[in-house]
Amino acid sequence: MAEFRRWVSLLSFVLLVSVIWTLPANQRPEDVRYAEVYLRKFYSMPMSGGLRVPRALKSPKMKLKEMQNFFGLREQTGLLTSETLLVMREPRCGVPDVENFSFYPSKPKWKNHTVTYKIAKYTTDLQKEEVEGAIRVASKMWSDAADLSFIKVDHGKADIIISFSTKGHLNSDYDAVLPRLAVHGDFFPFDGPRGVLAHAFEPGEDIGGDVHFDDDEIWTMGHSKPGYNLLTVAAHELGHSLGLSHSKDPSAIMFPKYKKLSLTNPRLPKDDTLAIQTLYGKRIKKPSAPAIPKKCHPNFSIDAAAVHGNDILFFKGSYMWLRTSWMMYWGSVRGDFIRTFLPSITSPVDAAYNIPTSGTIVIFTGPKYWMVQNFRTKSYSGSIYDYGFPTTVKKIDAAVHLREYKKTYFFTAGVYYRYDEALRTMDPGFPRKIQFDWPGIGNKVDAALQFREGSIQFFCGPNAYNFDYRKRRVIYTTKANAWLGC
Repeated sequence: MAEFRRWVSLLSFVLLVSVIWTLPANQRPEDVRYAEVYLRKFYSMPMSGGLRVPRALKSPKMKLKEMQNFFGLREQTGLLTSETLLVMREPRCGVPDVENFSFYPSKPKWKNHTVTYKIAKYTTDLQKEEVEGAIRVASKMWSDAADLSFIKVDHGKADIIISFSTKGHLNSDYDAVLPRLAVHGDFFPFDGPRGVLAHAFEPGEDIGGDVHFDDDEIWTMGHSKPGYNLLTVAAHELGHSLGLSHSKDPSAIMFPKYKKLSLTNPRLPKDDTLAIQTLYGKRIKKPSAPAIPKKCHPNFSIDAAAVHGNDILFFKGSYMWLRTSWMMYWGSVRGDFIRTFLPSITSPVDAAYNIPTSGTIVIFTGPKYWMVQNFRTKSYSGSIYDYGFPTTVKKIDAAVHLREYKKTYFFTAGVYYRYDEALRTMDPGFPRKIQFDWPGIGNKVDAALQFREGSIQFFCGPNAYNFDYRKRRVIYTTKANAWLGC
């Protein structure tokens, strides 16, 4: 053991001498030792000059040049200048700047884009809620930019374990699975105040993805007090947990030196956004849930209406209602999104009508129609042009079937067509003007249904007209939403 220590001392002395040759004459030995540790820790400078190490890699001067280039220093000479040493002494992340965290060749990343995390040990500098809030905002910065989501768990396993520790460290979550690490730490001890603020591990099993903060630092939620803002550091370390390396861009979150992040609207800079999207893809914007129409609004109108058994169906946007009675102020009305009743109908309904003899409802969505029986969409749909409409007709506004005539009337853009359901053809002499043959309802029909034999209920804007088609006149008018209990 004594012999081993002598060899280590000798090799360290040889390395120290080689570094000294790269220094200005007035450089202090303690600065040299600090630089040696820094280059070993962050730039993979080996402790000895073994024959297997290429000469270019084991040269302290080459490693100094590499470090100076990474930080974009003015002088990239390989000499330990005062500017170089000043950068070395600035607070930073404990992850190396080279080799360990790289996109190539392995591109470490989580296979599942839903990542779980657990805070195993908190700092006493902040309230528990403040720590959780900082981690939540930091994770949201990444999930807002890429196809990722984070879930906080309080018990059981998690992809990322977050903890605050000092010196040689590892939290108790590793006791069962990694007893050696639980005893000896993660082999990257913290260095006390300043210096290394935190470090994290690339995605993987066991310790992979975990984030450790140095609790010898003073952690804050702002920038006004002495210490380090937790959100800023957490955002950086979570980048490593997701598989990102350090960036040379000083404006990037993944730049290794500590910097103050805007707390009013924390967002990822462009460099970080492009990097995280390289690994996980762009954020997929999910369509917002459709709003429930305000049926009792004074200007409420109905898109379509049809009869199904003893129920009347009313459609508006992505929503529909079922009314159980033909009596205006009796019966119940229940509503839900169309997809709940009719899973195959994914678009708003333009028009609908029922064929009583077959119990079928025909639903129109744009240039398509669907056949529905017992709230089950048949396995086929068709085009409105199957009915014989000219190609100038792009959608149907309203439809109603008159059972005594076995005719269906289609209303669109100020005109109407009449269709013979038995012959499956359009009647000749159409289209005709709505306002000429259906006086009193205007020239735009939103929905229609046969109220009883001899009359049609037309829905036009916020009004509903009871029209006697034998006498060709309006009998009475109500508000359209009166049919929905308003």
